[in-house]
Amino acid sequence: MPDTTVIYTKKNHVAHVTLNRPEVGNLINLELAQEVEEVCSRINQDDDVYVVVFTGAGERAFCGGSETPKTNVAAAVASIDRPVIAAINGDALGAGLELALSCDIRLASEKARFGLPQVASGLIPMNGGTQRLPRLIGKGKALELILTAETIDAEKAFKIGLVSKVVPQDKLASEAEALAQNVASKAPISLRYVKEAVNKGMDLTLEQGLRLEADLYLLLHTTADRTEGIRAFLEKRKPEFKGK
Repeated sequence: MPDTTVIYTKKNHVAHVTLNRPEVGNLINLELAQEVEEVCSRINQDDDVYVVVFTGAGERAFCGGSETPKTNVAAAVASIDRPVIAAINGDALGAGLELALSCDIRLASEKARFGLPQVASGLIPMNGGTQRLPRLIGKGKALELILTAETIDAEKAFKIGLVSKVVPQDKLASEAEALAQNVASKAPISLRYVKEAVNKGMDLTLEQGLRLEADLYLLLHTTADRTEGIRAFLEKRKPEFKGK
């Protein structure tokens, strides 16, 4: 797939996906949406990818929204079964914030801004904003942000739990890479199972979630990585996981 509206690279088990329309604030159009969907499918079929980092080209915007209502990039990103980190380098507005919400961990530059402005145009968020945001920051704060169509800065986003860390603009890429490498050093099957347990468990009763957790835990005992983890602990060395 040629690099056009999306740039895809991979190194040391970390896939980097960059929205590449900086001249228009990395707005989502049909071409970009299609390329993101293709990349997400490609990642899920690549056992060499342990962690994914999404960001936007340039310093102005992570993703400023969508040019068309006929796309749902957030759904494609949410379908990735590996941990996904959003390195939010600028504005994350409308569909752009919904894309960030579909990631698992969000880091933001100090220049980033966040908002779901759809109600100001007589619409509502349609790519998961009304569902993922309350699950992340709570019903009251989510309703306030959506109903007022307010745009908030990175510090406020951090205070309400929308992002987990705010860093200087010139440190964002290195912070995201360090986090990605940290996560990628762990057993890849365990990473996928943790994501599955947490995400599916949010929609289950506690009892059902505990059963899911136990089932996934038992499955891990059948993997070569589990054996390697025990051996490495006993031999006091760093484990070499293979994703098997």
